[in-house]
Amino acid sequence: MSNPFKPSVGVTMSADIAVPKHDKVVQFYAHVLSTGEQPLWQQDLMNNFGMPIIGIGAQSPEYAELPLQWMPHIQVANVDQSVTQAVALGGSELMLGKDEAGHRQWSVLKDPNGAAFGLVPVVVEKMLPQLEGKNAQELAHMGCIAWLDLTVDDAQMTRDFYCAVIGWHSDDVAMEHEGDSYSDYNMLGGDGQPTAGICHARGVNCNLPAVWLLYLPVGDLPASLKQVKSNGGQIMSQSNNKNGTITQALIQDPIGVNTVLVQG
Repeated sequence: MSNPFKPSVGVTMSADIAVPKHDKVVQFYAHVLSTGEQPLWQQDLMNNFGMPIIGIGAQSPEYAELPLQWMPHIQVANVDQSVTQAVALGGSELMLGKDEAGHRQWSVLKDPNGAAFGLVPVVVEKMLPQLEGKNAQELAHMGCIAWLDLTVDDAQMTRDFYCAVIGWHSDDVAMEHEGDSYSDYNMLGGDGQPTAGICHARGVNCNLPAVWLLYLPVGDLPASLKQVKSNGGQIMSQSNNKNGTITQALIQDPIGVNTVLVQG
């Protein structure tokens, strides 16, 4: 694993959510994420380098329009232009922040499927987490957003929406279901590297919610799944490798929000 924090169009920097039952939800993720002999996440939900990657805020009137979804914050070249594109293509803006000149510093939107996401300008490199001196083994054992996936009925339309809004490009991923061949999509950031997936709600993906799913690595996946159950959450589905070892699991927290856990 290389440094996931890059000043590049299309790269996700962080994610957050505003929730009811705030203390209970924070406790849930603190127990679920901080497993293993060398946890990737701290009890305060920062990663083990002390960086704030995910944030959980209390639901309030200020955040009343925000849906109960994890919202990834994705870098774009120009927030104002991206918002204009999103609205023209059937999206909607939920919240925004402006600088003194009246330009958007950030925005939170919903796409035409109802999936929420945030836009931020490309981050200045000196403001990124400083990870010089960290080797590949250390970087691999760090809490981060390992991947994003969005599953929808019309993946091609959704792909085109995000290419126009964020500046992603896409690669086809060959799929087959019941003898029918089709393509899902890897979305490529400005550095040419895959940063997210957009999938059709077919086959193994047919029952997934139409929200951006964060893939969060944990130190001990079986232990994390035990914590999911004991802290009021549910395991919705899981994938095993050929040896029967669990590799990832879709979970639902106590208020019904979905996340994917993967072995770090």
